[in-house]
Amino acid sequence: MDFLDIFGQLDDPRIDRKKLHPMPEILLLTLCAVICGAESWDDIELFGKAKLDFLRQYLPYKHGVPSDDTVRRFFRAIDSTQFQRLFVEWIRVWLSPEVAGKVVAIDGKTLRGSHDAGQSPIHVVSAFASEAGIVLGQVKTHEKSNEITAIPELLEWLDVRGAIVTIDAMGCQKAIAEKIIDKGGDYLLALKGNQSSLHNDVRLHFEQPATASLTRMTRAESIDKGHGRIEVRQCRVSTDIDWLRERHPEWTNFNSIVAIDSERITGDTTTRETRHFISSSLIPAAQMLAAVRLHWGIENQLHWVLDMSFGEDQSRIRKDNAPTNVGIIRHAALNMMRQAQKKRLSIKRMRKAAGWDDSVLTDILAQVF
Repeated sequence: MDFLDIFGQLDDPRIDRKKLHPMPEILLLTLCAVICGAESWDDIELFGKAKLDFLRQYLPYKHGVPSDDTVRRFFRAIDSTQFQRLFVEWIRVWLSPEVAGKVVAIDGKTLRGSHDAGQSPIHVVSAFASEAGIVLGQVKTHEKSNEITAIPELLEWLDVRGAIVTIDAMGCQKAIAEKIIDKGGDYLLALKGNQSSLHNDVRLHFEQPATASLTRMTRAESIDKGHGRIEVRQCRVSTDIDWLRERHPEWTNFNSIVAIDSERITGDTTTRETRHFISSSLIPAAQMLAAVRLHWGIENQLHWVLDMSFGEDQSRIRKDNAPTNVGIIRHAALNMMRQAQKKRLSIKRMRKAAGWDDSVLTDILAQVF
């Protein structure tokens, strides 16, 4: 099944007499326009008029391309929850991404330009297959604090069997940990003040380890050099946690605790930081260190790319369901471009190339059509 087969299952909110342009034509136009650099409703219509012959290679467009108002009303009205669920289904059918033994990072992002007349900016929680660079799914929240309830909903849609699911401190919640285990995955959750008692116990364990604990502690180190700095990361993983389970019986499924000591040297300046985690996994320290580093791929390979290459934070698409729905289109476009990405061509340059050269756009679309 291709892109339009999956997303063609969307419920069309328009009344029949106003369906001059079939839903697949609006979806294809918008997807192609976003791939090629469109960032507004006007951009989408302008792209369609310029590329109508190209679009007709895929669909009839009997009545030409829809106007910017038609596209705007359509994306404001379609159900974003259904759209999000179909995106997850599309990824599963299209790529069947193998996540066993891999890192699935979950993190939230605020669409800063989506605020409007008393409406707070929309916040979206995404799941990201870090090694593959693929967005697995997303769910909208109304406020950042609602990540705690949004993450289990997103996990319910995903297949994380065998994966290591990494989440920052906001997601360090018993219900989230239990959901990951129930779905067949392992978790690696950051600790901070929201679990202050548990965090303090873990921190003191690594600062003042008992002699017996040292025999149940493994270590790994990585050194990175570049951009005028040196970064040294040391990972300590302890499985001496029976005492911790007694102190925190509400946490029933963790098997290890982790400390990451980071030292960054830039010129004459040295900064140090220690972060702590709990995990249900028993992977070696080297893999645990790699998993922590891969978590930040969601920032560098997803959130940063959406802002810098797609202009997401500057987007003024802000009414009703449109910000969330167009965000899904951006995720779909990014996934397709990653699968088709050519050497030495960044996502930003690839968008330009697709707009200038129909053969590049054809190669991208060939991933799903």
